[in-house]
Amino acid sequence: MRRLVETLAEELPTGGVVLDVGPGLGVQDPVIARVARPDRLIALNITESQLRAGKAALDEAGAIPVVGDAVRIPLADNSVDGVISVEAAFHFRSRSRFFAEARRVLRPGGVLTMSDVPIRRFPRGPIELLAGLSQLRAWGLRSSAAATPEEVAAAAEAQGLQDVRIRLCGDRVIDPALALIRRRLETTTSTPASMRVAARLMLAQMSLLRRRGVIDYLLLRAISPA
Repeated sequence: MRRLVETLAEELPTGGVVLDVGPGLGVQDPVIARVARPDRLIALNITESQLRAGKAALDEAGAIPVVGDAVRIPLADNSVDGVISVEAAFHFRSRSRFFAEARRVLRPGGVLTMSDVPIRRFPRGPIELLAGLSQLRAWGLRSSAAATPEEVAAAAEAQGLQDVRIRLCGDRVIDPALALIRRRLETTTSTPASMRVAARLMLAQMSLLRRRGVIDYLLLRAISPA
């Protein structure tokens, strides 16, 4: 996970103001702070309880916690030099509106770097459809969260972001994560049996979608126009 965040943070400009959108419990923010060395790091989360629970990590990073929506960022135009978002965009109400907000708050030449979980194709047949719908429900996602890599890149470009680059790397992110979860399920004894059964079902569905080429992992970098 550190290598993943480092890979994204290396795209950010050094110094200046960096906005982390959807930081969860803030565990990535010390890594962002170490790599990008921002003068100011802002952690924007719509869930205040997560910011409170992640206070130790945010304090370690010197990050400023802000409660707000990714599609209505409570910052001024042209106020940040870099925007980073790690595995959060599929939770936003609209990727397009997030991209529009990212462009608005970025200064000319500023950088957006993010990771996302796209689909390579829509599920086919009852088994894939059931697995796909179950994953949407398990993660609390809308069906509109499903988007191909090309659609994600096109949404960024449609909002005026330039030099949009994407890279698919599910083999280096999803596959090792599934293998790790599988090993832990085989060795853990402290977790209640009902939770282990639910986790195995979820793992089986994710593995099927990955094995059949439905889901992948995407890194995106884009530039705010000068």
